[in-house]
Amino acid sequence: MNSLLSESVEELKRRVSEFMDEYVYPNEDRYRREVDEGNRWQPVALVEELKDRAKAAQLWNLFLPESEYGAGLTNTQYAPLCEIMGRVYWAPEIFNCSAPDTGNMEVLVRYGSPEQKKAWLEPLLRGEIRSAFAMTEPNVASSDATNIESSIVRDGDEYVINGRKWWTSGANDPRCSVFIFMGKSNPDLPDRHRQQAMILVPRNAPGVTVLRHLPVLGFDDAPHGHGEVLFENVRVPITNILLGEGRGFEIAQGRLGPGRIHHCMRLIGLAERALEVMCTRSLSRSAFGRPIADQTVTMERIADARIAIEETRLLILNAAHKMDLVGNKAAAREIAMIKVAAPNMACKVIDQAIQACGAHGMQDPFLAHAYALSRSLRIADGPDEVHRNHLAKLELARYRTRP
Repeated sequence: MNSLLSESVEELKRRVSEFMDEYVYPNEDRYRREVDEGNRWQPVALVEELKDRAKAAQLWNLFLPESEYGAGLTNTQYAPLCEIMGRVYWAPEIFNCSAPDTGNMEVLVRYGSPEQKKAWLEPLLRGEIRSAFAMTEPNVASSDATNIESSIVRDGDEYVINGRKWWTSGANDPRCSVFIFMGKSNPDLPDRHRQQAMILVPRNAPGVTVLRHLPVLGFDDAPHGHGEVLFENVRVPITNILLGEGRGFEIAQGRLGPGRIHHCMRLIGLAERALEVMCTRSLSRSAFGRPIADQTVTMERIADARIAIEETRLLILNAAHKMDLVGNKAAAREIAMIKVAAPNMACKVIDQAIQACGAHGMQDPFLAHAYALSRSLRIADGPDEVHRNHLAKLELARYRTRP
């Protein structure tokens, strides 16, 4: 798989790694202090400083494939860079490569009109604003996107938007300027996958209310956060619709494919770092007269972690490569596999790292946040059960057609 990476990508890997070594890892304590001081829901000065350094180092907007706007990397080429950034959960923002902005920018690049790109894509690419993706709803099982109840109704030259969304990542961020909102524009169509639309909603539009932030296993993820948002008779111009009525499900499928590659590679980064913690800690602690690293149970866990990380990385790179060759839809099987495999692998490796650290593992800030993030990704972007069912259906279809 390394043969797919050009010399220029290997150079980018080196530069991103050096940037992390020089500016990110040494500042993790400073980041936590700055978030905890004063108003947690304000941009972090450290991150804003490092954004300027990343821009100056030309390590900015690396995520966009086949685009005039980004670095022009394929999914396979970007994946190892995403892994490096993912080793620190807040680092991707420094490079303007953090969710949900990456997915929203990809939507605007692929499906946005020239006017929509000028209004929202360009300031997002410059890092001047942030965005949110409003899809999940509290009153329905949103793992089935056709259950969405929010409405997008045309009224003359405007659409009227109503709905209640939650787990809208970034909604609490004061820099959030626009939502990509998914609702039903054609609820009576027989084809349930043609009932939805996506539309751009300014954060400051009358009728948009962020009700609260939602913690993830105790973490508020400030200043980014995950919000519950109420949309009450929000009016936007008809020109804010993306592609047109009935195209929302199509856009969602196009958006979530690359995003799942990004999430999964960031999880590889977290798991690699957790394994480092496990090895370092087990070498420095002794129990029953010998280092914990010499205990057979620890050695087995370290070996199993290495195997699991390598297996999952190759699975993700294979999915990325297939997406590059034949597109997101044809790579549905591979994308479903990684979305199940990566979070489960990361949860297990991080859990074993916590166990190796003993009581220290229960209060280590990296391990705790890494576990919460990994565990949440067994639900976000579609729960394990949905991806397993989809994968099983694809597998069974191969046999149903046999004579």
